[in-house]
Amino acid sequence: MPCATPFGRPMRKHFLIDPDFINLNHGSFGTYPTTVRAALRGFQDEAEARPDPFIRYTSPKALDISREAIAKMINVPRHECVFVKNATTGVETILQNIPFQPGDVIIYFETIYGALEKGILSHIESTPLQARKVQYQCPISHDDLVEKFLDVVRNTRAEELNVKIALFDLVSSLPAMRFPFEELTDVCRKEGILSLIDGAHGIGHIPLDLGTLQPDFFVSNCHKWLFVPRSCCVLYVPEHNQHLIRTTIPTSWGYIPPPGTTETTPSIMKSDDPSKTPFESLFEFVGTNDDAPYFCVPAALKFRSEICSGEERIYMYLESLANEAADLLAAVLDTDVLQEPNLKPGVQSQLRCCGMTTVRLPIAIQGRSGPVKPSYLMLQADKVAPTINWFQTTLTYKYGTFVPVFDHGGWLWTRLSAQVYLEISDFAWLAGVLKEMCGELKSKQGDIEQLLQ
Repeated sequence: MPCATPFGRPMRKHFLIDPDFINLNHGSFGTYPTTVRAALRGFQDEAEARPDPFIRYTSPKALDISREAIAKMINVPRHECVFVKNATTGVETILQNIPFQPGDVIIYFETIYGALEKGILSHIESTPLQARKVQYQCPISHDDLVEKFLDVVRNTRAEELNVKIALFDLVSSLPAMRFPFEELTDVCRKEGILSLIDGAHGIGHIPLDLGTLQPDFFVSNCHKWLFVPRSCCVLYVPEHNQHLIRTTIPTSWGYIPPPGTTETTPSIMKSDDPSKTPFESLFEFVGTNDDAPYFCVPAALKFRSEICSGEERIYMYLESLANEAADLLAAVLDTDVLQEPNLKPGVQSQLRCCGMTTVRLPIAIQGRSGPVKPSYLMLQADKVAPTINWFQTTLTYKYGTFVPVFDHGGWLWTRLSAQVYLEISDFAWLAGVLKEMCGELKSKQGDIEQLLQ
């Protein structure tokens, strides 16, 4: 077995990152090591060498091997796991299949991933579905998030509507924080509400045991934190809910027609496994795609086991580095890290139990309530969007890095993503860069046009 590589700078030799670029935003698109690229290219080369044999006969077997590996990792049976392209596709697949009736409602949270909210609005246009949003601002505690959810459930039912399904994060994107997904899943179970977890930032990021958690539906991108090539996402549907799922997006060869309808053309994919369920077969061939990323899960897990010394070591490093980096950045900027309000000394923040953290920039937005330090910049509301764009383009083209900058609750914030190829010196450098940029912006009194000249 190869020797493990120390985390931080020594780990970078295994990855494809440009040496002139510091990849501080792994959470958005992920990346993968050279050994996984070799596996990816191997599958792609085989597909081009013999297209029909590979797509018709090799692909289903390779898919089963990957599904077995990912199912074991999250502690569920293989027949409850399939792959889709990304978390947005997975959530849309679930919503597309549920037969919503008049009066049915989906509840989701203020900080939902933007594409998913747009998907919900699209469903409202074409189905009887209604939506209710859990509105809140950070900082906030897990307990308060759960209570706000229950308030919306109670208010919705007071309207004599049926809360059919709830969509919530595992780790939210912007702002980045660990969500109380365990508690919310339990609440949904007790309240008779279907739970749909957007775990885009899940697999490979924090420990997961879906066999114990038992949500109704779960999606998680493998290309973000698991070192699998883009795009690959696991969709988990427990056996007792699989009768609801009859089509993929787009509808393809595995479509399951309603009982009693005319039989459709048999699928072109023929599995040698007679025990395979209709749900498994449904996602086996969704049009002609390059599904080679799906087949790379075993290669990614091998790298994590042999080179990184296993999942537990990775999770511990990610959380430790993300929190150390956030504290350092906040100290340099004289701001604070997003966590529960009034957190007592020595008590661990539940929001920060993951590999992404959120740090306030010393830039308040005009019109917000509450005190602002004299050293901070007060930014006019109409300058927020161009200022964010200036931060991100300058970071990209001048400094050779990228971190998201965004507004929430009347402030600008930034998100940090830890990874095994990063170390605290990378974030110390970022802290200096952001301090310089914030100082430059304040010297111009937030006049972004002067900075763009």
